[in-house]
Amino acid sequence: MPTLDNAGAARWIERHFAALVAEHDVPGASLAVLVDGDILRGSAGVTSVNTGVAVDPETVFQIGSITKIWTTTLVMQLVDDGLLDLDRPVRDYLPELVIADPDATETITTRHLLTHTAGFEGDIFTDTGRGEDAVQRYVATLADLPQLFAPGMTFSYNNTGFVILGRLVEVLRGRPYDAVLTERIVRPLALPRVCPSPYEAILHRAAVGHVTGEDDRPTPTTTWALARSNAPAGAMLAMTPSDLLGFARMHLDGGRAVDGTRLLSTAAVTAMQQRQVDLPVLSGMGSAWGLGWELIDTAQGTVIGHDGGTIGQAAFLRIVPEQGVAVALLTNGGDVLGLFDDVVARLLTDLTGVVLPAPPTPPDHPEAVDVDRFVGHYADTIFDITVAEGDGEALVLDREPKDILAEIGERPVRYRLVHLTGDSFIALNPVHGMHQVFTFLGAADERAQYVHYGRVVARAD
Repeated sequence: MPTLDNAGAARWIERHFAALVAEHDVPGASLAVLVDGDILRGSAGVTSVNTGVAVDPETVFQIGSITKIWTTTLVMQLVDDGLLDLDRPVRDYLPELVIADPDATETITTRHLLTHTAGFEGDIFTDTGRGEDAVQRYVATLADLPQLFAPGMTFSYNNTGFVILGRLVEVLRGRPYDAVLTERIVRPLALPRVCPSPYEAILHRAAVGHVTGEDDRPTPTTTWALARSNAPAGAMLAMTPSDLLGFARMHLDGGRAVDGTRLLSTAAVTAMQQRQVDLPVLSGMGSAWGLGWELIDTAQGTVIGHDGGTIGQAAFLRIVPEQGVAVALLTNGGDVLGLFDDVVARLLTDLTGVVLPAPPTPPDHPEAVDVDRFVGHYADTIFDITVAEGDGEALVLDREPKDILAEIGERPVRYRLVHLTGDSFIALNPVHGMHQVFTFLGAADERAQYVHYGRVVARAD
């Protein structure tokens, strides 16, 4: 049962938020809570440890992959306007799209892209410049994009798919992605500090991302944003948490702005929140995916939301649709998952009675299983993964970053894995506060063909 009302939540934020930000070594954070129609706000820390400029409620942070919900909204507006059918091949609308697999090229639908089930490799971060044609030029680079599995087979988180969706929006609206987002979402919702790119963010007090330095302390990054080519997937969109909740409120209000302006049909809002694909056992993700939205099953009902991560910044959005409550937390480094647990998860419970599921942890007495068929080398564009039989653990998994992740300072990680359930294994050693789960996919009597940790990575040996 709820234990906080509107006034109680405001007092809790005033008394506890800043202390929790400091406790979790987060340089700066900003919080907004939508409850009873009001937006409560809190801020703490600094935009950068180099400058010491304080975070205030008007400070803009990057929202990372929460941008995907904005892109999905633009796509569903196309459906509302009769310009797009989610189940027709994307190539019917975007003939310029060519990927390595000819069959997949002709059969992938918009629904596959929205639900991360298109099956091609999804972490391509090619920088195609800062011009308005960046997304168009990016899509033109995908002719050799590997197809990992047949469209619709399983969930595999896919940034590239959302860039393709951004290009679909551009073609059907006849304008660059940023311009469409501003015209069709930002202005109708009267969101004053939404920044589609660094060119707008520089006009506001802006948070700088922090990565772990040599002394294991948060250190300001030297790169503020990812490439413009990946903007529809979450490369650079920045705002305050209040702006983010202004957007979320529209989804809670059946697609209408506060002044009554309709941005989405009620049918489109409902469709986005409906279960489309169930997820395997994973860490840090929900139970299923809708159209854009992550769906989290709880004993008290379904919570919707999304997380986002860019270079040293992390963003979290959780919504309890039946109660009209939403919480947005934007951060710029440190123990962000610990802060999420102590702020977002707690406030949701105290305001709604909804208890978010605890992340998986290693069993006290893990089952011994035959691991021969999981051993080997797996690879994609951002990681090389080597899996070997463990000494005292079931498996040892080494993950070596490459490409863009290596460039921004991601470090190699060794996971010591024990059996969790089925073909899923969990790390004994938490990384960034999480015991990562790795699920192996493939026929039970053959070598595993994939390892799945949210992304599907194919065997390469």
